[in-house]
Amino acid sequence: MSKAAALADLQSKLGAETHLGEWVSVDQARINEFADATGDHQWIHVDAERARKESPFGDTIAHGYLTLSMLPMLTRDGAEDKPRYPGVKLSVNYGLNRVRFPAPVKVNSQVRSRTVLKEVGEVPGGLQMVREVTIEVQGESKPCCVAETITRLYF
Repeated sequence: MSKAAALADLQSKLGAETHLGEWVSVDQARINEFADATGDHQWIHVDAERARKESPFGDTIAHGYLTLSMLPMLTRDGAEDKPRYPGVKLSVNYGLNRVRFPAPVKVNSQVRSRTVLKEVGEVPGGLQMVREVTIEVQGESKPCCVAETITRLYF
Protein backbone atom coordinates (compact mmCIF):
# COMPACT_ATOMS: atom_id res chain seq x y z
CA MET A 1 0.00 0.00 0.00
CA SER A 2 1.31 3.42 -0.86
CA LYS A 3 1.64 6.33 1.52
CA ALA A 4 -1.11 8.15 -0.41
CA ALA A 5 -3.47 5.17 -0.10
CA ALA A 6 -2.75 4.82 3.62
CA LEU A 7 -3.34 8.56 4.12
CA ALA A 8 -6.67 8.37 2.29
CA ASP A 9 -7.72 5.36 4.35
CA LEU A 10 -6.78 7.05 7.62
CA GLN A 11 -8.49 10.32 6.65
CA SER A 12 -11.71 8.38 6.08
CA LYS A 13 -11.51 7.18 9.71
CA LEU A 14 -10.98 10.54 11.44
CA GLY A 15 -13.12 10.79 14.56
CA ALA A 16 -14.00 7.09 14.48
CA GLU A 17 -13.12 4.30 16.85
CA THR A 18 -10.42 2.40 14.98
CA HIS A 19 -9.53 -0.28 17.52
CA LEU A 20 -11.06 -2.18 20.41
CA GLY A 21 -8.47 -4.30 22.21
CA GLU A 22 -8.69 -7.63 23.94
CA TRP A 23 -9.05 -7.86 27.71
CA VAL A 24 -5.71 -8.26 29.51
CA SER A 25 -5.24 -9.23 33.16
CA VAL A 26 -3.28 -7.01 35.52
CA ASP A 27 -2.22 -9.42 38.25
CA GLN A 28 0.14 -8.97 41.18
CA ALA A 29 3.03 -10.63 39.33
CA ARG A 30 2.80 -8.02 36.54
CA ILE A 31 2.63 -5.20 39.12
CA ASN A 32 5.64 -6.60 41.04
CA GLU A 33 7.69 -7.01 37.84
CA PHE A 34 6.96 -3.38 36.91
CA ALA A 35 7.95 -2.28 40.43
CA ASP A 36 11.24 -4.17 40.07
CA ALA A 37 11.90 -2.73 36.61
CA THR A 38 11.27 0.87 37.70
CA GLY A 39 12.33 0.81 41.34
CA ASP A 40 8.87 2.04 42.40
CA HIS A 41 8.01 -0.25 45.31
CA GLN A 42 5.45 2.00 46.99
CA TRP A 43 3.38 -0.17 49.34
CA ILE A 44 0.09 0.64 47.62
CA HIS A 45 1.39 -1.39 44.65
CA VAL A 46 3.36 -4.25 46.22
CA ASP A 47 2.27 -4.82 49.83
CA ALA A 48 -1.06 -6.64 49.56
CA GLU A 49 -1.59 -7.04 53.30
CA ARG A 50 -0.99 -3.37 54.04
CA ALA A 51 -3.03 -2.27 51.03
CA ARG A 52 -6.03 -4.33 52.18
CA LYS A 53 -5.84 -2.62 55.60
CA GLU A 54 -4.80 0.94 54.74
CA SER A 55 -5.52 1.68 51.10
CA PRO A 56 -8.75 3.45 50.15
CA PHE A 57 -8.96 0.92 47.30
CA GLY A 58 -9.00 -2.16 49.56
CA ASP A 59 -6.17 -3.91 47.72
CA THR A 60 -3.05 -3.21 45.71
CA ILE A 61 -3.33 -1.16 42.53
CA ALA A 62 -1.23 -1.00 39.39
CA HIS A 63 1.14 1.88 38.82
CA GLY A 64 -0.29 4.47 36.46
CA TYR A 65 2.87 4.20 34.41
CA LEU A 66 2.42 0.42 34.21
CA THR A 67 -0.96 1.03 32.59
CA LEU A 68 0.62 3.55 30.22
CA SER A 69 3.46 1.16 29.37
CA MET A 70 0.90 -1.45 28.29
CA LEU A 71 -0.33 0.77 25.41
CA PRO A 72 1.65 -1.04 22.69
CA MET A 73 0.22 -4.41 23.75
CA LEU A 74 -3.31 -3.09 24.30
CA THR A 75 -3.47 -1.28 20.95
CA ARG A 76 -1.91 -4.00 18.80
CA ASP A 77 -4.04 -4.70 15.74
CA GLY A 78 -2.94 -8.24 15.09
CA ALA A 79 0.04 -10.24 13.95
CA GLU A 80 3.21 -8.21 13.70
CA ASP A 81 4.21 -10.06 10.52
CA LYS A 82 1.05 -8.76 8.81
CA PRO A 83 1.13 -4.96 9.08
CA ARG A 84 -2.12 -3.05 8.88
CA TYR A 85 -0.65 -0.91 6.12
CA PRO A 86 1.56 -3.01 3.84
CA GLY A 87 4.46 -0.88 2.70
CA VAL A 88 5.04 0.62 6.14
CA LYS A 89 8.65 -0.17 6.99
CA LEU A 90 8.65 1.29 10.47
CA SER A 91 6.13 2.46 13.03
CA VAL A 92 7.52 4.80 15.69
CA ASN A 93 6.06 6.02 18.98
CA TYR A 94 6.66 9.76 18.60
CA GLY A 95 5.32 10.73 22.03
CA LEU A 96 2.27 11.82 23.95
CA ASN A 97 0.33 15.06 24.06
CA ARG A 98 -1.65 14.38 27.20
CA VAL A 99 -2.05 11.57 29.73
CA ARG A 100 -4.48 11.25 32.62
CA PHE A 101 -5.19 8.45 35.13
CA PRO A 102 -8.83 9.08 36.20
CA ALA A 103 -9.26 5.80 38.15
CA PRO A 104 -7.08 3.06 39.66
CA VAL A 105 -6.51 -0.42 38.29
CA LYS A 106 -7.06 -2.80 41.20
CA VAL A 107 -5.04 -6.00 41.23
CA ASN A 108 -6.55 -8.83 39.12
CA SER A 109 -8.56 -6.40 37.00
CA GLN A 110 -9.04 -6.82 33.28
CA VAL A 111 -8.19 -3.85 31.06
CA ARG A 112 -8.58 -3.11 27.35
CA SER A 113 -8.15 -0.15 25.04
CA ARG A 114 -10.43 1.82 22.77
CA THR A 115 -8.74 3.97 20.14
CA VAL A 116 -10.15 6.97 18.26
CA LEU A 117 -8.21 8.53 15.41
CA LYS A 118 -8.05 12.30 16.01
CA GLU A 119 -5.58 13.58 13.41
CA VAL A 120 -3.52 12.34 10.49
CA GLY A 121 -1.07 14.18 8.29
CA GLU A 122 2.10 13.89 6.28
CA VAL A 123 5.61 14.19 7.71
CA PRO A 124 8.87 13.77 5.77
CA GLY A 125 8.99 10.13 4.68
CA GLY A 126 5.70 9.12 6.19
CA LEU A 127 2.51 9.87 8.07
CA GLN A 128 1.74 11.01 11.59
CA MET A 129 -1.35 9.93 13.52
CA VAL A 130 -2.70 11.38 16.74
CA ARG A 131 -4.96 8.92 18.53
CA GLU A 132 -6.90 9.12 21.77
CA VAL A 133 -6.49 5.83 23.60
CA THR A 134 -8.84 5.13 26.49
CA ILE A 135 -8.02 2.19 28.72
CA GLU A 136 -11.07 0.85 30.48
CA VAL A 137 -11.36 -1.53 33.41
CA GLN A 138 -13.89 -4.31 33.10
CA GLY A 139 -16.91 -3.56 35.30
CA GLU A 140 -15.88 0.02 36.08
CA SER A 141 -17.56 3.17 34.75
CA LYS A 142 -14.43 5.38 34.74
CA PRO A 143 -11.42 4.69 32.52
CA CYS A 144 -8.08 4.12 34.22
CA CYS A 145 -6.06 5.94 31.57
CA VAL A 146 -6.72 8.36 28.73
CA ALA A 147 -3.72 9.17 26.55
CA GLU A 148 -3.30 11.13 23.35
CA THR A 149 -0.58 9.26 21.47
CA ILE A 150 1.45 10.28 18.44
CA THR A 151 2.62 7.60 16.04
CA ARG A 152 4.63 7.97 12.88
CA LEU A 153 4.47 5.51 10.00
CA TYR A 154 7.48 5.48 7.66
CA PHE A 155 7.25 4.07 4.14
